[in-house]
Amino acid sequence: MSTTPLLDIEGLCVSFATRGGSFKAVDGVNLKVAPNEVLAIVGESGSGKSVAMLAIMGLLPWTATITAKRMMFDGQDLLTMPAKQRRTLIGKDVAMVFQEPMSSLNPCFTVGWQINEALAAHTTLDRAQRKARVVELLELVGIPDPVRRVSAFPHQLSGGMSQRVMIAMALACKPRLLIADEPTTALDVTIQAQIMDLLQTLRRDTGMALVLITHDLGVVAECADRVVVQYAGRAVEQQAAATLFSQPHHPYTASLLSALPERAVGGRLTAIDGLVPGQFDRPAGCLFAPRCHLATARCHNEVPVAAGPALGEALCHTPIINAAPLMEMPA
Repeated sequence: MSTTPLLDIEGLCVSFATRGGSFKAVDGVNLKVAPNEVLAIVGESGSGKSVAMLAIMGLLPWTATITAKRMMFDGQDLLTMPAKQRRTLIGKDVAMVFQEPMSSLNPCFTVGWQINEALAAHTTLDRAQRKARVVELLELVGIPDPVRRVSAFPHQLSGGMSQRVMIAMALACKPRLLIADEPTTALDVTIQAQIMDLLQTLRRDTGMALVLITHDLGVVAECADRVVVQYAGRAVEQQAAATLFSQPHHPYTASLLSALPERAVGGRLTAIDGLVPGQFDRPAGCLFAPRCHLATARCHNEVPVAAGPALGEALCHTPIINAAPLMEMPA
């Protein structure tokens, strides 16, 4: 695996204008993704996972203000890149599979037309070549009878089929980085496994990097090389998947792992007390302090700085050291 990052983000912040001022949905996130790497981003809903990736894609609404110290893709500066040049990059070299495929696909057009649109925008293929490529893509993602499915409308497809169409659309121009935002949400367990196997196979065959946004820690354990844990807009821990599952260093990461169903004690699930802070109740110090059983007075009053790589860059005043393993990696 190359040591030069394909995607290199430092200090990413995203704020949204609101009636009460502004709300910082992403706060100083650092992110590196190497070629052919699988990076998983996990955290509760509202932690800024999707917003950070949409900022990279340039798909946030006008109410969003995006700042960063560095936002590079393959040596190209996304912050200073002209809009016209960025449009040639996004959708071709960087693609995204969005949440909820049933609502992401346009119900007024066939799936073949929608995949063809991406090809027309980013390739020099003629009409006949694009038509053949659409059929090839549907076959690639495991859709049966792809020639007939080209003419299908989204409402004629199941959730799993719609997700495969979204993946085919994202892969149409052979991206070097694929962002998959909750690709298994609302799918049954069997289809979830098929979708993840498909993404892993495509990654191995094409060499692309994969950023996987998910709540499913089982999927992370199976697929990811590295994991970023986000909480309330901040990246609170980053380390290799194997060591994160066996030796978490941030109390929030340890709490997430303890809440897994397989760790239920006496049939009772472990829960994290409290709620993720919102716009008007953000603590002065560590954002996780009101919910953390290890919090001290310092945690409540001082913003923590990231620990070193040996401690998973944990954003914590009292990172966990030499904890008992919480979860074994799958064989």
